[in-house]
Amino acid sequence: MTIKAILFDMDGVLIDAKEWHYEALNKALSHFGFVINRDAHLTTYDGLPTKSKLQKLSEAQGLPEGLHEHINKLKQKYTIQYSYKYCKPTFNHRYALSSLSRRFKIAVCSNSISKTINTLMDLSGLTEYIDLFVSNEDVKHPKPSPEMFLKAMSEFKVEPRECLIIEDNENGFKAANESGAFLMKVACPDDVQLQKIDNVIKKINEQKI
Repeated sequence: MTIKAILFDMDGVLIDAKEWHYEALNKALSHFGFVINRDAHLTTYDGLPTKSKLQKLSEAQGLPEGLHEHINKLKQKYTIQYSYKYCKPTFNHRYALSSLSRRFKIAVCSNSISKTINTLMDLSGLTEYIDLFVSNEDVKHPKPSPEMFLKAMSEFKVEPRECLIIEDNENGFKAANESGAFLMKVACPDDVQLQKIDNVIKKINEQKI
């Protein structure tokens, strides 16, 4: 089989928004005297949707579950504020997706909500290159479940081994591996470059991976 579709995570892959999400959630939590420290964020919470983070915080620190919905709404409000302040197009990503979109189906599969995905993709100038968006609102089980990747594959009518998933965190790695697709791990958005992606695809198509 050859690669026919590329499924991108968003935060930490196409958008350098990890810090915005971290700050936005802590700003929302601070109204109620709670905080997620940076070590816990990196080892436990990274890549999870906000609802899952709040549930884990209730289990770890006793955050009242009745506050979840309000904190979630505050967090999304702050995330959008940070997005308009910091998000802007980058040449490497527009160049890469412009080329890739002419050869492959392109999806963004993110644990963010739809509004956040749409806002960030518009602000980054990437929307025109993307065929499909899958948010945590489009599935019953967000990452680390593979459900959103499998949903994208179904929409594109491709097999798992015809897909390359690009991810940056452990929850995304687990979801990608369980989906049966090929996985390209990146450490940060700067790693998402056309030549690097093309090299991985070439190796896959030559059955060297």
